[in-house]
Amino acid sequence: MSEIVSLLTVLRPHLSAAPLRQFCEIVFAVLAMTGGVSMRNISRWTSQGGSYRTIQRFYNTLLPWGRLCWVFFRTHLWDPESVYLLAGDETIVPKSGKETYGLSRFFASRYGKAVPGLAFFAVSLVSVNARRSYPMLTEQVVRDEVSSPPKKPDTPAVSATSETTKGNQPGRPKGSKNRNKTQVILTDTLKQIQSMLKTVLATLNGFLPIQYFVLDGYFGHNNALQMTRQCGLHLISKLRKDAALYLPPTPPYNGRGRPRIYGERVNPEAIDSKYRVATQTQGNISTEVYQMRCQHKHFADPLNVVCLLKTHSQTQTTSHLFLFSSDPDLDAETMIDYYALRFQIEFNFRDAKQFYGLDDFMNIKEIPINNAANLSMFMVNVSAKLRMMFGSEHPGFGVLDLKARYRGHKYLHETLKILPQKPEPIVIENIAEYLGSIGAIHYTSNQIRPG
Repeated sequence: MSEIVSLLTVLRPHLSAAPLRQFCEIVFAVLAMTGGVSMRNISRWTSQGGSYRTIQRFYNTLLPWGRLCWVFFRTHLWDPESVYLLAGDETIVPKSGKETYGLSRFFASRYGKAVPGLAFFAVSLVSVNARRSYPMLTEQVVRDEVSSPPKKPDTPAVSATSETTKGNQPGRPKGSKNRNKTQVILTDTLKQIQSMLKTVLATLNGFLPIQYFVLDGYFGHNNALQMTRQCGLHLISKLRKDAALYLPPTPPYNGRGRPRIYGERVNPEAIDSKYRVATQTQGNISTEVYQMRCQHKHFADPLNVVCLLKTHSQTQTTSHLFLFSSDPDLDAETMIDYYALRFQIEFNFRDAKQFYGLDDFMNIKEIPINNAANLSMFMVNVSAKLRMMFGSEHPGFGVLDLKARYRGHKYLHETLKILPQKPEPIVIENIAEYLGSIGAIHYTSNQIRPG
């Protein structure tokens, strides 16, 4: 408990005394407890002053989670020698009932279909050197507010004759004008992500030089790219496998007529070898990496595209994927590495659901739901720091070892309360080490054994 209090002391300027004291009790209870991480269960594992009503008051308090996550990261997890980038992703929490705020049907890849539940979008800092993701801000996605389609701009009216014959006429409709593809109408989903991104960048306040925002292939379109550029960052994402990409036109413009915009269409299975930057063979799989500047008809500017072509040496079957970035100077190896690091946020979701209650909370109102989700993601950062503290002595120290340690300390603390006389401090320390190793995987103690 003492190390938790010392870790959370840095939050004192941003939390008053009562919420900070409650926060320390809740963090210790979540680390020590078994079963679902609900308010009722947390109250059973807290010490004196952590009643169910106290936990309720904490969950109903509006807390500055973005600021709390940043202060904790800057104090305990920041590596001045590491390169950082921002990543975002969405997770679905299945829920039943009718009164829960934001309850709707969302597509969950885990089930392969739309399920009733809640959706949360998280923005995280990803350390390139440590290969870890640290959640900074989590917000609930509410279907009624974020999924409504954008309003189309007004178009000039056309006659009934043109309406009936336009399907037979080639080319663009008469009277249509070129659109500026940098001026896009953001959906409510992109507006929420942009708001979160601006909030995180304002919180960082230039402390970290962030250049890239990494999103999965769902956001591999021009609107997401323009949204990211409006925040002063470059986007790294993935295009559809059947994306229509075009190389620069050849031969170059000769000064007569309208300049060509699009050259030869990219065939991923027949890309010119001059664009190949790397080749790797592992087993029967050969991977060729190509990098080129391509134009897409739905994007405003040329894209920095990396194509990974995999070929099976025995069957000669191939598969490919397109990664892209708005940064023209980003090399292929770095782009692949940064996009692969995006998956670290999935491990945050896994730990938050499995150990810290992202799947377990039973709150139905907006503020308690937001606090439950952000608490579970904040615990990912707390566990990362604690694993760094204990991992130096116990290689491979994981979350299960961490929870076993604090569960043993909780049992020891409750046992010492009923003893008529407390043992010597050195004996208490040895017993704590032994109890903390029960149920652990990589955390063992040889100092004491039952007789």
